[in-house]
Amino acid sequence: MRDDGLDRAIDAAGGVARLARKIGVSQPSVSSWSKVPAQRVIAVEAATGVSRNQLRPDLYSESPMSEGQIDPVDAARAQEYLLLASLLSAAPSKRLLDQLAALIGDGTPLGRAHAALAEAAAGAVAAKVEREYFDLFVGLGRGEVLPYASYYLTGFLNERPLSRLRSDLAALGIERVAGNFEPEDHAAILCEIMAGFAGGRFAASSDAQRTFFEKQVAPWMGRLFADIESAESATFYRAVGALGCAFTEIETKAFTFAN
Repeated sequence: MRDDGLDRAIDAAGGVARLARKIGVSQPSVSSWSKVPAQRVIAVEAATGVSRNQLRPDLYSESPMSEGQIDPVDAARAQEYLLLASLLSAAPSKRLLDQLAALIGDGTPLGRAHAALAEAAAGAVAAKVEREYFDLFVGLGRGEVLPYASYYLTGFLNERPLSRLRSDLAALGIERVAGNFEPEDHAAILCEIMAGFAGGRFAASSDAQRTFFEKQVAPWMGRLFADIESAESATFYRAVGALGCAFTEIETKAFTFAN
C-alpha cells in the first residue's frame, strides 16, 4: 500500500510511468514502492514539486537544528547544495522552474549565477527541460555528461574513487540505503551529503567537512559543472552549470581559508 507522499508524487507526475521516466528508473521499480526510497527523495521532489517533507516526513521533518541553531551562512550553503542536488538528480518540475524564476540576483558571482538561472527558468518549458536532462545525463546508451567522480578521476565508472568514498562515508557513519543502485559518487548524492553537513543533518566537525570536500568534491566537480555549462545538449542546464562552477569556486576558497 502506498503512503500519502508517494501518492502525491505519482499524481503530480501524471502517473507511475511518467514519474519513473522523469527520475530515470524503470516503471516496475516505482510500482513496487510503498514509499519514496530515501535515495530518491531529492529526485522525486525536483521532478514533481512535492516537497521532501511531504514525501518522507520521517526523514525530513522539522528539527531543532532548523529553528535558528544553524549559522545563516551554513544554512545558505545547505540550500545551495540541495538545489544543485535536485537539478542533478532529475529534471525540474514546472513548480520548481517557477520557483527558480523568482530567484533574485546581485552583483556577486553567485548572485549573477542566480539571476542567470532565474532567466533560464522563466523561459523554460518543463517538457523540453525533461528531454534536455535525458540527453545530458541519461541518453540512449549514455548521456553527454557522466556526473560520477570515478569517471572524472579515472575515465571509468565504479573505480577506486568510489571505493575510497564508501570508506570515508562509513567512517562518518553515513550508510548506503538498501536497494539503492546509484553509485554514491554521483554528483547529486555528494551535493546532498555536503548539504547534510552544512545543515547539521549529518554530524561532522569542521575539519571532517573540509577533508571530505577536498577529497571527494574539489578534485572534479568544478570540471563537471564546466562541462555541463558547455555541453551541446545544454540550454536550461547551461545556467545550472554556471551556478555550479560559481558555487564550487566559492566553497573551494572558503575551505582553503579555513585551513
